[in-house]
Parts: sequence; C-alpha cells; structure tokens
Amino acid sequence: MGGEERKKKGWLSDLLDIIFPRSCISCGDGVDVGPFRHICQKCSDRHVLYANAPHCTTCGYPFWGMAEENRSCEHCYHLRPVFSGGRTICLFKGPIRRMVHALKYESALYVLEDIAPLMERNPGMRDFLQGAILVPVPLHPRKLRERGYNQSQYLAEYFCKEANGGTVANLLIRKKDTQSQTGFDLKTRKENLKNAFALAPKMSIDLTFRYILVDDVFTTGSTLNACAAVLRKAGVVHLDVATLAHG
Repeated sequence: MGGEERKKKGWLSDLLDIIFPRSCISCGDGVDVGPFRHICQKCSDRHVLYANAPHCTTCGYPFWGMAEENRSCEHCYHLRPVFSGGRTICLFKGPIRRMVHALKYESALYVLEDIAPLMERNPGMRDFLQGAILVPVPLHPRKLRERGYNQSQYLAEYFCKEANGGTVANLLIRKKDTQSQTGFDLKTRKENLKNAFALAPKMSIDLTFRYILVDDVFTTGSTLNACAAVLRKAGVVHLDVATLAHG
C-alpha cells in the first residue's frame, strides 16, 4: 500500500469514527484513545492478558512468575501432542473472550483490525509465524454455510499479513459434523473428533516447509491435535500450532 493510499484510508477511517463512534466490545464505552479500535484503554490495560514468556513451548500458555525455559505445561503432558510447538497471543478472558465470540457468532469481522496491535504486544509471535505455511482448522460444510465464513481462515490470513511472510493453504477438510466440544473433557473431545478431519483432495505436501495450524482458541488442544495427526500422516515433518487465545 502506497503512502497516498494509506493517507486516504486513514482519512476515511477518521471520518467514519466521527460519524459512527466506535464502542468497546467488552464494556460498551467509547474508544477514542489507545492502540485498539474496538477495545477501550481501560479494558485493554486491565483485562487483556498476554501469553508472553516464560510460556509452555508446546501450547504457549504462560507460566506466571519465574519458570525454567523450554518446558511444557502439565496440560500438554496429558494431551500427548502430535505437533511440535505452539504460540498463542492472549488468554481467553475479558475482551479477548468477547472478541472471539463476536467473531464466531456475530459476523463481527471488524474485530480482526485489532490483531495487529495484539501481536505487537506479544514479542516473538511474528518471528514464530514468519515463513511458514499457515493451515486454518476447517469447518464442516454445513457450519460453513450457516456462518458464511471460517474465522480460522481469516485469522490465518491476518497472521500471515502481520508476519510479513508465509502463505495460507487450506490443506484440510472436515468430514464429520461433530457436536460442540464445549463442556467435554479431554477424553470425550478426542472420541468426538475421531476421523473428523482429512487431507483436502489434490493437496500436496512439501516436506521442506514448516506448517502451522491456526485456530481461534486453544482449549484442550484436541481439535488441533486431530488436525495435526492428519498432516503428520501426510508426511509433514515441521509442524506447529498458533492461536489467537488460550482457554
């Protein structure tokens, strides 16, 4: 984007803000200062919790206080992950929980504008993503028709844009229309996802590249692990995961 185009876009954005003042997705107050377009300064300062180091090298969940580097959390030990490592930007709390809900269930694609400032406050996330092939976790066709889009696809595209490199590839399909995972324990989630994913037709894997699975929230990791198993079976060697939030 050239300088004149950026200037024009900024001017139009400022004009729209005057005509249609932005409100915080978390508390409803006006958003007129701060780095975010849809989270007010008060909510971002008090309630956005970043998954910065030290953190679990497998899922990205932060260790509060001092912790030795390069270790996994207890949760990932029980998960027995198929992927190698992972990063997440924030914890699934407060404004970020509200952001994910709006993105998934209210067609609020505008909240993706805040991906850039969120990534800026999580050092290392851009480096983690750079140069990789980002693979969105797919939706079942029925759910895709209902929602009209796959939020993980949009996240992967924004991650790719902010990392200044890499590509997005829809390598997976969802064959099984599983019921919601909410409220299930790890064992039930695994059973629910059995044979749910497959490699998309006519898709090829380049073993020299690093692949990163992208989803909105890392809860138990079962969905990402099921997707990772398909990619491993297809021959992927370098495989990690990245999420917007961690529950």
